[in-house]
Amino acid sequence: MKRGKEMILFESERLSYLTLELTDFDEIYQIWGDSEILQYCGGAGTKEREAQALQYYMNMYKEKGFSPFKVVRKDTNETIGVCGFNPPSRGYDTEIMYHLAKNAWGQGFATEAVQACIEYAKSTLRIRNVGASVDPKNAASQRVLTKAGFKYIGLKWCEETKQNEKYYEFDMSRSEKQFIRSIVDEVIEA
Repeated sequence: MKRGKEMILFESERLSYLTLELTDFDEIYQIWGDSEILQYCGGAGTKEREAQALQYYMNMYKEKGFSPFKVVRKDTNETIGVCGFNPPSRGYDTEIMYHLAKNAWGQGFATEAVQACIEYAKSTLRIRNVGASVDPKNAASQRVLTKAGFKYIGLKWCEETKQNEKYYEFDMSRSEKQFIRSIVDEVIEA
């Protein structure tokens, strides 16, 4: 499916997910360059650093078939952030990441985006487990991960932020087993 000249990789109820392109830089920098949005992720980046990050993620997508994706509202066609996957880390096949514009906060978009990316990983990618680290002061992100089905596993040192962060995981095989178990439980109860 196309959105203008861009390809939509997948969609959720209210959002579309596209590969990052160089032409997205100005929109994405409005997010990655915002100190309030990135306060729990090492802080806002310079234009040079974020241009390098954009190129890195574009190359990562070409090599691995996944990366963070541009997140666009279907109803307004507005880019509201990025959500997707960082490279393998700390024993996980990948790590989920999401950064949304402030005008998209508090509307369930982050949870919807994380859940959509997990579904995309299950249906399309060969990812078995996904990790996520969260600054202990970022209660909103902790709620997003819990609502999206991630399990809290404890504190881990994060070199990028130089602190212990709360770490969560989503085990694809565990989620399938839980899903099958819930169906069996429903049948038994019926």
